[in-house]
Amino acid sequence: MTDLKPVVDPAPRWVTDLANPPPYKSKPASIPDPPGYSSQAVSGSSKKKDVSRPAPREQPSPEKMDQLKLKKAWEVALAPAKNLPMTLIMMYMSGNSLQIFSIMMVFMAFKNPIMGLLSTNQAFERFETDSNRGSILQVKAAYVLMQVLALAVGVWKINSMGLLPTTRSDWLAWEVRREPLEHAVPALSL
Repeated sequence: MTDLKPVVDPAPRWVTDLANPPPYKSKPASIPDPPGYSSQAVSGSSKKKDVSRPAPREQPSPEKMDQLKLKKAWEVALAPAKNLPMTLIMMYMSGNSLQIFSIMMVFMAFKNPIMGLLSTNQAFERFETDSNRGSILQVKAAYVLMQVLALAVGVWKINSMGLLPTTRSDWLAWEVRREPLEHAVPALSL
């Protein structure tokens, strides 16, 4: 009997490359290191890393925190105004006829601002402190104004669809429609 030995395939190339990484290539001196990165820490061997730790970030003062909170509150307050151009375009493109798409657009044009108005205090409670209460009140007023502008877009849309009762015939049942004095008929051209 012959002694059979199992055939062992050599390891794939990626395994050997993983075990023995290629040598570090130095970069040209004309390219500076990015902020917070030191090429000296990488150029050494992987066993001795000489990484200098950045200093811990100092906590901001209460005045700086109030300024930051006020800045973020203004971003929240002006967010509805950033949606207005897209809403206007969508309203214009949906047409003036009563279709499911235009009805859904009008519904959303009213639902979102009304829900925003009802949740005004919840939207700004995380930014409000005792020291910035007056400034947050101004931000809330701007937020309410932006929501009212969004509601005005919805009112414009239902008016253009003819759903607002703005003529006398909408209110008076006995009002008759005006009859024109003349009719224009296009001539047939042959």
